[in-house]
Amino acid sequence: YLIPFNPGGQSDVEARMQQPYLEKILGVPIVVTYLPGAGGALAWSKFAATKPDGYTVCGINIPHIILQPLSQKDVAFKTEDLKPLCLFESTPIGLAVKKDSKINSLKEFIDFAKANPGKITIGISGKFSGHHMAGLQFMKMTDVKLTLVTFTGAAPQVTALLGGHVEAIWGNSSDLVSHETEMKILAIGTEKRMEVLPKVSTFQELGMKFYPTIDRGVAVPKGTPPDITAKLEKAFLETVNMEEYHSKIIKAGFVPMGLNSQQSMKYISEQSEIFKKLLAEHNLLLPK
Repeated sequence: YLIPFNPGGQSDVEARMQQPYLEKILGVPIVVTYLPGAGGALAWSKFAATKPDGYTVCGINIPHIILQPLSQKDVAFKTEDLKPLCLFESTPIGLAVKKDSKINSLKEFIDFAKANPGKITIGISGKFSGHHMAGLQFMKMTDVKLTLVTFTGAAPQVTALLGGHVEAIWGNSSDLVSHETEMKILAIGTEKRMEVLPKVSTFQELGMKFYPTIDRGVAVPKGTPPDITAKLEKAFLETVNMEEYHSKIIKAGFVPMGLNSQQSMKYISEQSEIFKKLLAEHNLLLPK
């Protein structure tokens, strides 16, 4: 089970939660390994060339697997090279600042950023990732300039904020839940407040129609035989639809999805059109 980011991040947390259930269903040991780098592109490029025999699966992130082939010349995979087995959760993205920051609200954040263009350093997990797009969208919507600082995963990004190396982060909801008392969470990208973060306002509440998120799932390489794909799809869906698993991920700050392979492909196709437009707006779309 290949994870494209550092240990301790959301993809790792999900894989570790799934591991015992998958081992019981499939009757084989599940070995979780890591290959961080280039916002996930390093692992996805290697994975796309892996033998499609069902013995290797890989965590996938939306919009990362859509954005990178559309915007980076040196990415050695295409979105369609990764065949989703299922999409199992969505992670709303929030804006958080250091615990000792003088900024105490979204309005104060925007006002300071307008008065001090580029002065606020804000951590993102990978270039051409959900965090990167959140940063671009936010800057366009508020007419501010932030300095985006790229990390190889959510875990080092959060560590940098807690250590005072960046002023703010675009944080995954699960990280915000885990470190709520160690930072100031200014807003989160959901329509309604999250039950696990009842004190945190939504961007919508604060006057912004802004709903940044990252969706996670698991894939096999294109060309994996249908019978093998179906067996793995069934195992993952059985795992992620268990009531015990559901309660665990909700408590951890994730939002359950549970899309099967066909539904996942349709969802990825729809999201691809949305993000193509966003990249084009920012002149980041590679020429055909």
